[in-house]
Amino acid sequence: MIQIGQEEYKTIIKHAKEGLPNEACGLLGGIVVSGVTYVKKIYCLTNTDASREHFSMDPKEQFAAIKDIRSNNLQLIGNFHSHPETPARPSDEDKRLAYDSTLLYGIVSLMAEDSPVFKVFHINEAKEVSEEEVVII
Repeated sequence: MIQIGQEEYKTIIKHAKEGLPNEACGLLGGIVVSGVTYVKKIYCLTNTDASREHFSMDPKEQFAAIKDIRSNNLQLIGNFHSHPETPARPSDEDKRLAYDSTLLYGIVSLMAEDSPVFKVFHINEAKEVSEEEVVII
């Protein structure tokens, strides 16, 4: 199970909407306690590809985020990106680029911009996808 606070959830949705018409992206900092993953901090990064169909995170921003995660005694627990025009599920490219099976992969669908859908997935080494339960607290 993934637990995320209301403010962190709002930050992800806001960043996704501000990125339109392109995909937005970022990192998730948090902790894992007794099998529950707690999202504690959102790192909104720049999509250097400026594309509606894919993203690349700004390396300098990634480095700064990792440094901040460590200084706050958190772990990099995953990343997120938006799908401006498609459902909240990993695309073939998302699966292909999921290099770390220990991370979470969050996707925000903005197919209906006024009703965003946020889902979180694990993608294993065989590129098999499993959806995680997300609880917004």
